[in-house]
Amino acid sequence: MITYNDIYEAARKERYSEQLQPISKKFLTDFSSYLKEKKEISDKNADVFSDVVAKTKKQLENAITLFRELMLRRRKKILNLVLIAAETGISKQDFENMLVMEKALFEDLMKCMDTADKTLNENLSGVKDEGIKNDLVSFVADVDEFVGIDGESMGPFVKGQIANIPSEIAKILIDDKKCEILES
Repeated sequence: MITYNDIYEAARKERYSEQLQPISKKFLTDFSSYLKEKKEISDKNADVFSDVVAKTKKQLENAITLFRELMLRRRKKILNLVLIAAETGISKQDFENMLVMEKALFEDLMKCMDTADKTLNENLSGVKDEGIKNDLVSFVADVDEFVGIDGESMGPFVKGQIANIPSEIAKILIDDKKCEILES
């Protein structure tokens, strides 16, 4: 079972240390039980003027504030570890001090950093992003509204109108002699 002092100490240690501090692997479960217990105490005692109820409510508010601070500081440290790991390639520093959800967060952020690095390298090496290519077309016949490749409605288009539409759709309309290509 966790106490208010345990929560306070965990937040204090995290606040004054550069490294991610070890906390119990069942800290979240214990904190949840602590919250539930304190809420029951503050709800079941109907005497609003009771010192015990007032103290319990204040302790509950403070515990929640400390917990939020603790989690925020830990997330900031994890983000910092992700940046260090992305630069150095060493990603296991402080890994043993992470909670299960924090390890998952770390791994997900590392995947995002890898993807961003690959995209950056592709852009620097001149590899273009192969997204949807568009063609500039001029309509030679009226075309009613239709559903495009992405599921969005397109049109209607009138004879003589110029539009920038996806290449695949332009090819179909050109084959049907509904439009002609101006520029690719």
